Amino acid sequence: MIDPFYPVVPDAGWVARLVPAGARFIQLRIKDQPEDELRRQVREAKAVCEAHGADLIVNDYWRIAIDEKCRWVHLGQEDLVDADVRAIRRAGLLLGVSTHDHAELEKGLAADPDYVALGPIYPTLLKKMPWAPQGLERIAEWKKMIGNKPLVAIGGLTVERARLCLAAGADSAAVVGDIVNHADPLGQTRAWIAATRVAA
Repeated sequence: MIDPFYPVVPDAGWVARLVPAGARFIQLRIKDQPEDELRRQVREAKAVCEAHGADLIVNDYWRIAIDEKCRWVHLGQEDLVDADVRAIRRAGLLLGVSTHDHAELEKGLAADPDYVALGPIYPTLLKKMPWAPQGLERIAEWKKMIGNKPLVAIGGLTVERARLCLAAGADSAAVVGDIVNHADPLGQTRAWIAATRVAA
């Protein structure tokens, strides 16, 4: 259901760059923008994904995802507390959730998500994390606990680390910095696609 290569990008412009380059499952994670700008970017990103047969995952903004008739929404733990999961399901959206420890996994599974994300697998410089890196061993543990739901590994991933995560049992490897901060993001996207789709 989900692609082994899962880029997470900060605006619709990145969606327009990476989807034509081969990304098929991409998260739009926008921060600190007014609602009209959020809606504009979700619409723009959704149009690009539909034109290329890709899936757009909207981070956090579940009401906008419903209004814009998106297919996926991803919720972090704080957003999961406030979100109306029943409304999300009534609208026909698929749901991904973030988890970092056993308590969060329990809360996340209570929402019956369509995938579970675990992180950070490795140290990440993108944001301060109160959790220690999970390591590859936790991937196998999480996979047993979530059953047949897809597992997404995230946090500090490179192409080589993504291969290790997939080999350890993850179904998909999510990447932020190794694409958006790379000197050649399109070349790096192609390297990720080659590595992860072969590994999967």
